[in-house]
Amino acid sequence: MPWRRGKVGDEAFLTLIDRFERQLAKVLSLILCIVLLAATVQFVGAVAQQFINPNTGWLGDDLIRLLGDLLTLLIALEVLQNVTAYLRHHVVQIELVLITALTAVARKVIVLPPGSEDKPMLLVGLGIAVLSLSGGYWLVRRAEVTNPNANAAQARAFPEQDP
Repeated sequence: MPWRRGKVGDEAFLTLIDRFERQLAKVLSLILCIVLLAATVQFVGAVAQQFINPNTGWLGDDLIRLLGDLLTLLIALEVLQNVTAYLRHHVVQIELVLITALTAVARKVIVLPPGSEDKPMLLVGLGIAVLSLSGGYWLVRRAEVTNPNANAAQARAFPEQDP
């Protein structure tokens, strides 16, 4: 039985878990592709509607909303890249995760509604998030420059069990 105790049982179990992770990542990727396609069609329709409407104020709230929608699509694409990178290399690429998070915070800042300047804690929180994510990104990039072979190491290591 693959669940028996010992090295062979552990390897069979880990292989089963690995297969499950890969299949789940594939399903999530397909779902995300469908969502991205639907959202892109909706975004193109919204832009086309803005072009057709002669009363469109391109420098007002409509533009901010469209930019927010565009950034949301880009964030979803970055998430798809994260999942794809996981499927290809079987590792979570922290640099890509940090860039995705920075894009999400930037989107939040761009779409802040008028009057947000009256919420200092929100602005401080967003500033701390930007500084933290930027610092984390800088540290990851610095570590890659300092030790370029760091990515060549095995992604996971399971400790040897004593029989």
